[in-house]
Order: sequence, then C-alpha cells, then structure tokens
Amino acid sequence: MKNIFQYGLIITIFMSLALTTSAQKFGYTNSQAILLEMPDVKRADAKLEALQKQLQKKGQQMLEEYQKKGADLDRRYKAGELSQIQAEAEMTKLREEEQRIMKYEQDMMAQLATKREELIKPILDNVQKAIDDVAAEQGYQYVFDTSTGVLLYAKPEDDITGKVKTKLGVSASTPTGQK
Repeated sequence: MKNIFQYGLIITIFMSLALTTSAQKFGYTNSQAILLEMPDVKRADAKLEALQKQLQKKGQQMLEEYQKKGADLDRRYKAGELSQIQAEAEMTKLREEEQRIMKYEQDMMAQLATKREELIKPILDNVQKAIDDVAAEQGYQYVFDTSTGVLLYAKPEDDITGKVKTKLGVSASTPTGQK
C-alpha cells in the first residue's frame, strides 16, 4: 500500500511538471538577420567608416612625417652634418614621436570602439524592445537567438524574426532559415 502511494505521488509530481513545461511557449529569432537589414545599422556603419578613414588619414600623415624626419636624420648623419651627440638627441626625439604614433593608434581604436558602442547601443535597445513586445504579444515566455549558435532545434512556426522585423519596420519577407 505504501509503495502504491509513493508511485502515485511520483506520477503526480511528474505530470504536474509536464503540464507546467507544456504550458510554456518558446520562440526564437535571428538578431543578426534583423540587424543586417536595418537602415539604422547601415547608417551607423557608414559613419564609423567615415570616422575611421579620417583618423587613419591623420595617422598616415603622422607616419609620413616621422619617416621623413628619420630619413633626413640618416642623411644628415651620413653627410657629417651632425655629431654623435646631436644624432643621439635627434634619435631620442624620433623615438618619442614613434611612441606618440603608437599611442595615437591605440587611441584611434578606442575612439572607434566608443563611437561604435554609441551608435549601435540605441539600435540594439530598439531591437530588444521589439523582441520583448512580440514575445509579450504572442505569449512567449522565452525567446532564443539563433545567431548565437546555441539553439539546436526549433519548429519553424516559433520563429518570430519576421514579426520582429515588422515591428521594427524592416522588410519581413526574407526568411532566416537558421537553426
């Protein structure tokens, strides 16, 4: 009798877990596919590219000036226009300029990363809000992102990418097909 009660309790627990799990609704989307089609992302990329070219141009000018000074120093030293002490002092100045160029490169990369974050964060926030809205409207408790490569299987009817694109005003006609 005691065993029957224990089996009944175990079956009841498993059935309640199964009912709870089956009541949850899961969806998925491909955030990369959405971002690739968003005009805001394309505009942000264009701004970043323009900034990068501008910064690289300045860096290239600094490098060319450094190379000219180095070649001039070498020419003057070989021509006997500079003493050993003068040449060493000029070399020290060149090394300092080289350090400034390297620092500029690091600063340039940091500035590009900061600008990218500044431009992309509002777009990502907007996509997240659209995903949240669609999930709430459609009754999904969980939404996975297939662009991360974590989702191993999902039914195509649970793909909310098209609905998110529609919510964002992006063409929803392109199927993602990623799992």
